[in-house]
Amino acid sequence: MDVTIPPGVDTGSRIRLKGKGQAGLMGGPSGDLYIETHVRQDSQFAREGPHVRVHVPITYVEAVLGAKIEVPTLTGHALLKIPPGTQSGQVFRLKERGMPSLRHGPAGDLLVEVHLQTPRVVDERSKDLLREFGRLNPENPRGYTDPTEG
Repeated sequence: MDVTIPPGVDTGSRIRLKGKGQAGLMGGPSGDLYIETHVRQDSQFAREGPHVRVHVPITYVEAVLGAKIEVPTLTGHALLKIPPGTQSGQVFRLKERGMPSLRHGPAGDLLVEVHLQTPRVVDERSKDLLREFGRLNPENPRGYTDPTEG
């Protein structure tokens, strides 16, 4: 038996197949068959009700200066504008790019959570430039004074 699962179905949803259940008593009509769905988790997207969350890495340069980046969606890709000064963990909402609605309303949103990815290997020239950047932009994000500085 083939069963069409409508877009937007979530774990625990029940689908009724009218007349596809057991045969009725003494030649009566067949009953209904109910199928309970279980939606497998995806490695890239996490469902949050009608919304879908995706984690996307960004570079330090993209976070500081801003950028337009391509992000995955349920149907392909979309361009997302990262504003200058974006923080790791910041969430951007792409309206109606989440799960389709079962009741013909608008789809949920795609929640793009960006995370700063720092390079593991940095050449000497880049290190020198970062040190210079640090001298030009002294900032203490922890909010307390280092007792060794003085």
